Amino acid sequence: MKADTHPDYHMIDVKMTDGTVFKTKTTWGKEGDQMALDIDPLAHPAWTGGNAKLMDTGGRVSKFKNKYAGLGF
Repeated sequence: MKADTHPDYHMIDVKMTDGTVFKTKTTWGKEGDQMALDIDPLAHPAWTGGNAKLMDTGGRVSKFKNKYAGLGF
């Protein structure tokens, strides 16, 4: 393999929405960084059966609902 063609592959901590942390290898960030997830399999309606609500982190959900409010969904 050619040198300096691949990004650094290292260990980081991933913090789930319930506060649990696990280690994984990735090219994201730097060695030892922590990635905090906003949505994960513990909180996303696709995995939980629709009981959880998504966080509207920029008004996108409300803009979508307002735009398509008259279509009868």
